[in-house]
Amino acid sequence: MPRLGPRLGPRLGRLGQWIGTRLRRNGITPVPQAGAIPYTLVRGTPVFLLITSRGTGRWIFPKGSLIEGYELWQVAAREAYEEAGVEGEVETEPVGHYRGLKSSLTTAPIAVQMFPLRVVRQLDDWPERGKRHRHWVLLPEARRLLSDPELIRMAERVYAMARASVHPAKAAITA
Repeated sequence: MPRLGPRLGPRLGRLGQWIGTRLRRNGITPVPQAGAIPYTLVRGTPVFLLITSRGTGRWIFPKGSLIEGYELWQVAAREAYEEAGVEGEVETEPVGHYRGLKSSLTTAPIAVQMFPLRVVRQLDDWPERGKRHRHWVLLPEARRLLSDPELIRMAERVYAMARASVHPAKAAITA
């Protein structure tokens, strides 16, 4: 995956804002989704778990559509289990959000709230094994591999929270 140039990241952020403005003007509401930012501490240093998207193979964090009867943070934890094969302690408050486009049969705008998830268990077998790759990375590599500037900023926030240990997990969930 090519590295974002120093001027491309801000341009992608402005593009997301422009798309959001156009969607609102046309009365199009983005589909809400929830995602997880899986991390753990290795010798006191936060590391992040990235996965590949099924369509493009880009490095992303797990995310998915809402599930009836589930809170957003529960959806985030469920997606981390299904897409990345990890379980852990998930925050009940989002660390941020971003907008994007979901490509399938039709392209639809999405608005994704992201929740930190401290990984306590990594499974060898999980529902989307074989459909995605997963990769543990330090923050500098996450910055290089993630293509969305908002995801990078959220990873930086989680990194700072994990280093400071002032933001302990609020709830645990397992599949």
